[in-house]
Amino acid sequence: MEFSDYVAARRTALVRTVVLLGCPRPDAEDIVQTALLKCYRHWRRVQRADRPEAYVHRVLVNTLTDARARRWHGELPTETLPDSGHEPDLSTGLAVRRVLATMDRAQREVLVLRYYADLSEREIADILRIAPGTVKSRAARGLAALAADLRSPDDAH
Repeated sequence: MEFSDYVAARRTALVRTVVLLGCPRPDAEDIVQTALLKCYRHWRRVQRADRPEAYVHRVLVNTLTDARARRWHGELPTETLPDSGHEPDLSTGLAVRRVLATMDRAQREVLVLRYYADLSEREIADILRIAPGTVKSRAARGLAALAADLRSPDDAH
């Protein structure tokens, strides 16, 4: 697959992945743009990878981690914001983001990479540089927290 075809097909999902990892949408757009630029520079290597999608997600998570380590607060607010794209099924997206926001970063990363990005436990372990057993335990704790939140009587937010 050519790089431009990949970006056209996967960019929206990559942005959504970063948003689910706890990043505001405008920042997520920047993270994805930076990660895709890194992938573009080595596109042949990405294409040769056993799972190119997992390779891109690794670059994406590393880019997000780097960005969090060096936050810049030099942006100036404006009165007029540019139009944002329409999010389909907003209520479900908000509910998922609300629950994910209550989790610690480690659980959120594992759940998003496993159930949204559809990566294997081994791929997630490689991306996050943790043991596969740690991926399993974080996923189990995260899913338990999701289930508890769904059973919560004050879930009528």
